[in-house]
Amino acid sequence: MSGPDIIVAGGAVLTPDGLHPLDIGIAAGRIAGLYAPGTGPRAEQRIDARGLTVLPGLVDIHFHVRAPAYPERGTVQSESRAAAAGGVTTFFEMPISKPCCSTPAEVARRLAHFSENAVVNFGLYAAPGDLTEASRDAMLAQGIVAWKIFTTPAPPGREDEFEGLAFPDEADQFRALELLAPTGLPVVVHAESAALLGLFGERAAALDPADAATHTAARPAVCEAAAVAKLLAMNMRAQARLHIAHVTSAETVAVLRGFAGTSDFTAETCPQYLFATEADVARAGIYAKVNPPIRGQSDQDALWQAIEDGIITFVTTDHAPFARAEKQAAEGNFLTAPPGVPGIEFILPAMLDAVAAGRLDLKRAHDLICANGARRFGVAPGKGAILPGSDADLVFVDLAQETLISAATLHTHAREVAHLYEGRRLRGKVMRTLVAGRTVFENGVVTGAPGFGRQVSPRRDGGMQ
Repeated sequence: MSGPDIIVAGGAVLTPDGLHPLDIGIAAGRIAGLYAPGTGPRAEQRIDARGLTVLPGLVDIHFHVRAPAYPERGTVQSESRAAAAGGVTTFFEMPISKPCCSTPAEVARRLAHFSENAVVNFGLYAAPGDLTEASRDAMLAQGIVAWKIFTTPAPPGREDEFEGLAFPDEADQFRALELLAPTGLPVVVHAESAALLGLFGERAAALDPADAATHTAARPAVCEAAAVAKLLAMNMRAQARLHIAHVTSAETVAVLRGFAGTSDFTAETCPQYLFATEADVARAGIYAKVNPPIRGQSDQDALWQAIEDGIITFVTTDHAPFARAEKQAAEGNFLTAPPGVPGIEFILPAMLDAVAAGRLDLKRAHDLICANGARRFGVAPGKGAILPGSDADLVFVDLAQETLISAATLHTHAREVAHLYEGRRLRGKVMRTLVAGRTVFENGVVTGAPGFGRQVSPRRDGGMQ
């Protein structure tokens, strides 16, 4: 690699073995070298990082923008700009769109759309569709990063968005695991029992729809725990690289513990479950509705304990923007309100705040929101690490400054429905974000251009495709 054209000087740099005072050389969008402060070669450009901590740019493995469908909720441009502002340099987009990203043709269409519009890097999920090897292999050849399925039925009226993605029948779930296992890509599952959701949904229909507790009553933790237990039992035979999405409950944590070591599986949770409880949902109303629901303090405590014990090793955003009109139309009805909150600008400050509170150290926090995902999804060490040869995707944070979550300063198109986090004050602030060595966000302003982001695919060297 040639000598650097950029030097990042004076920062405390998080490398895989910890935090060190280092200068970073960047050449042609990659890290050319790491140097003791002041000892590196000269470069055309110098970025002053004094007083700042330099982290690998975040890799968010669970993200929804649904583009090119529903531009009123957000676009690739708006939500990738929000990612840049949040220190996220790579996101993995879920396959829910209109139509569902479950065919080779739809993968190609979305790939072209994201390539033209993304400010930061992206990877695409696919759904297994018709469960045929031909379709599977054609989508795999387009560089998808992972697979996704739901164990729940398609929401009424949204069948085309979930075609080839929703598999409420257990036999189909097993067929999907069996079909996808040989690809070596993670199979990510939204796990709730369809049968139990039907039972508890019928019971909840008699409750007050304006009460936040009604949503939890309609989707209690047993629905999640039962579905996860069945998937893990099936995976003992299917042996897919299974990943359980957005774990919410103590019951599900107990299931994960019980199946430890039985197959290659991992699990994630999200900031809404780690930093909010049902009391916050009651305060924010339907704007804080997510599926599965945000639960009680004992569940939150169990999730943090699972992180400490290594049972849950990923924290993801499940970023899901909606239009203000959509949320307002369901005001006072938790059963019909659209589920999802914008979280891409919250995750890094929230985890830095947890570090400041002594809940975990900086390296562990970063592993949870970046490095573990990069490794599990096969894009490390190109992504998720500051090492010679890695991509120069960096985020500069000031651990002494405070982030105020406010609609006035958020970049997501869904800023007007970000009620769950509105007014939160968090210790730690994103100051600057680099993608391939180029500044895409600095001091509150997004400077990255649409189309600068590149598709990320699993490769042996973790580089960009």
